[in-house]
Amino acid sequence: MNWYLKVLSEYANFKGRARRKEYWMFYLMHIIIVGVLSFVLIFISGGLDSTEEPSNLGLTIIGLYILATLVPTIAVTVRRLHDTNRSGWWYLITIIPYIGKFVLLIFTCMESYNGVNKWGENPKGIGNDTLINQIGTE
Repeated sequence: MNWYLKVLSEYANFKGRARRKEYWMFYLMHIIIVGVLSFVLIFISGGLDSTEEPSNLGLTIIGLYILATLVPTIAVTVRRLHDTNRSGWWYLITIIPYIGKFVLLIFTCMESYNGVNKWGENPKGIGNDTLINQIGTE
């Protein structure tokens, strides 16, 4: 839950890097929340066997949640791409049907780029020699 709240606190931060754990924990909590909201909507409307239409209030709540988390979702994906040493513009590959989302999935599953890149230091600290280089210079 802390990873989810961390991403929401950096609402529109498209700079920096996001490690795999941050990205996937946010995405997991996002899917769980959407699933719970959908389950509640189905339950309120009478279940799966009901011919009753889903309530407008329930659909509005789900829509507002997805709309409210759209910018943080894009921002954490861009930061995840930065962590793999790719530009955030690679996110636009999702415009290509099927293949684009698959390629983005592969990019988000890849290991972090070791060391410092133009988006900052490695959030894991692996390959980050900044602290070691400061020893003896003080």
